[in-house]
Amino acid sequence: MLLKALIVDDEPTHVQGLVRYIKWKELGYDTPFTAESGQEALDILRNTSIDVLISDVSMPVMTGIELVEEAKAIQAQLQVLMISGYNEFEFVQEAMNVGAQAYVLKPIKVEEVESKLTGFRKTLTKLKQIENQAQELQQKVSGSLDIVRERFVSDVIGEAGIHAQMLHSWGSLLELPASNQEIGLIVLGYDHFHSSVQDARERVVISNGFLRTVHIGLSDFDHVYVAKTVTDEIVALHINLSPLERASIEKQLAFIQNVMQEQYGSTVTIGNSRVCTTWEDVPTLYKEVKFMMARFRLMESGQVLHYDRLDESEFQQFRLREEIIPEIIQLTEDAADAHKVVDYVNNVFDMLLPQPSMPFTYIQAFGMALLSELARKQTWNKELGGEMNLEMWQKLIDCRSEAQIREVVIDYVQRHMVIEKKGEASQRHNLIGKVSEYLEAHFQEHITVKQIAEIHHLNASYLSVLFKKEMGKTISDFLQETRMNKAKELLNNPSIKVYEVSEQVGFQTAAYFAYLFKKTTGYTPQEYRDYH
Repeated sequence: MLLKALIVDDEPTHVQGLVRYIKWKELGYDTPFTAESGQEALDILRNTSIDVLISDVSMPVMTGIELVEEAKAIQAQLQVLMISGYNEFEFVQEAMNVGAQAYVLKPIKVEEVESKLTGFRKTLTKLKQIENQAQELQQKVSGSLDIVRERFVSDVIGEAGIHAQMLHSWGSLLELPASNQEIGLIVLGYDHFHSSVQDARERVVISNGFLRTVHIGLSDFDHVYVAKTVTDEIVALHINLSPLERASIEKQLAFIQNVMQEQYGSTVTIGNSRVCTTWEDVPTLYKEVKFMMARFRLMESGQVLHYDRLDESEFQQFRLREEIIPEIIQLTEDAADAHKVVDYVNNVFDMLLPQPSMPFTYIQAFGMALLSELARKQTWNKELGGEMNLEMWQKLIDCRSEAQIREVVIDYVQRHMVIEKKGEASQRHNLIGKVSEYLEAHFQEHITVKQIAEIHHLNASYLSVLFKKEMGKTISDFLQETRMNKAKELLNNPSIKVYEVSEQVGFQTAAYFAYLFKKTTGYTPQEYRDYH
């Protein structure tokens, strides 16, 4: 199928030259559409599917930049080739920013344009292939219930869990029970998979055999959803199993273990979770079973474990040390204010305090561990932080109830956040102040964010984020605003010509300066001067 191109130029001879001398058919293109203005081109784009837009950058009324911006909003996959003179390169840079893919300079060389058109055809072919493959995958997914169920289980047990809208979507796709759900997990782990002496082919065979065996073993149960999470682990999520079905599954688990032992010579450890009634609890079920399996595997492999063998106190201690304290530390670094962190810490205490298996001394140890980690992370005013740390540690030691521990920890978290945020804000303010001063002193030069970052010994992306956070605008916007303010000041002096103003505020061409000035102020430089 031939591709469609659109040529836009206010000079009819330029348009006809491209139509006549480019070997369109040989390059895989139909005879191109033509337009002599941006508005005429937009009318064509609204009514016709176009693959490639070729536009002059400098046209009256609507420039090539403005055309590209609007054209991309109409047809997002449009490939754009800009044509420009040597003294219009800043226009080309702006066109690239709004979506142009390539440019050629005047005088136009036919072979150069043909080379760009060939490149566009290859890009469009690849995009079409990706689109076709995505459609094929969608059809395969729709036709394969196993793939759908596997993705569902992965979503449910993931760290983020599954939110209401996603659950509604899965519910209609898999016909999940609408209410009164009893949800549980069975985790099946292939023992010693990584330590066995096997080549790559054997690993693939065993992994596929393991998954196939589990699928067959559990195939008689309607609301059991199986997914391979890692090479040596499979998770089966079940909903609303009857007592009879639970007994039948126990027999199938033994069947799976026997098949894996006989065919592949290895044992499988299986962990059964407790039952929960909300989808939000499923990720915790998964962690509990994984923890239980890891502990019992140290003693013996090939067991079938049930939730009643989990040491809840030991699991909670593990979670506090390996998961919850690191999450609190991360929150103190990411959160904009202390409320989110305090709410999270309160939720942790709400989880700990009702558990009879959690002794007072361990809750006290949790508070000490959290305070120690926060103290280690302190970056601002170490002396003040040190005094506060000693005071709070002593308070924790003197606590005689869980409520007192909660109060001390919350107080410390709030004070820590205040000190750190003030310190960060002060450092950021001083740094961005120096960057702003540098920009105001060097606005006439061609400065890049990377150069500014190197001068101030920072990563360019990090500097961009800090600057936007402190100033409320990007470095590029700040620099352009500085140049425009200086230009307004110079335009008030009638003895300075407009092109001289352009040069003095750092623009290579008066045309590009005039374009940006009008875009910023709503006036051309001459209109602004006349008005004032």
